Amino acid sequence: MIVLTSCNNNKETINTAENQTKKDSVVSEEELWIVPDTSTIPHDEFGEMVRYGRDLIVNTSFYIGPEGKVGKYLGNKMNCTNCHQDAGTKPYAFNFYSTHARYPQYRARENKILSLSDRVNNCIERPHNGKHLPLNSKEMIAMISYIKWLGEKVPVNGRVKGDGPVKLDFPDRAADPLKGELVYKRECLSCHGANGEGKMRLDNVCYEYPPLWGDKSYQSGSSVHRLIKMAPFVYANMPYKIATYENPRLTIEEAYDVVAFINNDTIHKRPQPATKNDYASLQHKPIDYDKGPYLDSFSEIQHKYGPYKEIVDYYKKIGKKANY
Repeated sequence: MIVLTSCNNNKETINTAENQTKKDSVVSEEELWIVPDTSTIPHDEFGEMVRYGRDLIVNTSFYIGPEGKVGKYLGNKMNCTNCHQDAGTKPYAFNFYSTHARYPQYRARENKILSLSDRVNNCIERPHNGKHLPLNSKEMIAMISYIKWLGEKVPVNGRVKGDGPVKLDFPDRAADPLKGELVYKRECLSCHGANGEGKMRLDNVCYEYPPLWGDKSYQSGSSVHRLIKMAPFVYANMPYKIATYENPRLTIEEAYDVVAFINNDTIHKRPQPATKNDYASLQHKPIDYDKGPYLDSFSEIQHKYGPYKEIVDYYKKIGKKANY
């Protein structure tokens, strides 16, 4: 149920993006940022790279997957748009609205400043369980060009409405994987399978509905493996083409519970990261990362599942920011 966007045909189809200006009881009463129309992509050398970059986002596995047309860089057949829905143009769905404007930026996992190309490779390495694209490759430059074009009207270092997660209050209790299993069976199983295996497209190029655990899914340590990071995405977008940020299908607690079930490493195995030194700076470590040590004395279980309010309150008490 989490990363659900289906893959497109190998040949790119560009659709005109609809202006997203609806209101939501969860988000503030202001207009969402308007996605630029693909018809405005220039018809020059830069525009050609933008179009190729968009095609790579939509059909990632076809081009650079395990059987990729131009290179074999991914360790699975998931596409970028499985998480960055609608080619990175959907509000509250890991979009690219302000991405180019905010890089280079500090990343806590690596404890250093990353370029946008570094961040793309971070995604290829973690969720895709793959190996880095060369920084000067046509494919890397094309993806960066598309992300730049998409957010070209966003001020440098700026944010725009809809570019982050929907802001949700933390549940008062810990997320419950057992309750989440019931939600999964009710809302997710028909697309993602009884064993979280997803549904492969008939031509075997990529997934129609991607796997949520198992050796073809995302790694532990990926951003989507963190509860606070992933629950708002599920709340605002899942089930796919049924729920919206304006009309969610799940309650906040159900969103947290089902992510807790999917990311329960005790029963669901997934690829493990090659590096073991994530979040070397404890000051910047997200409170929902499930491996210690931490600046606090809360257990790994509480960091993974919550409840989070008392952790946040503790950091306020010691005069530090709780990161998540």
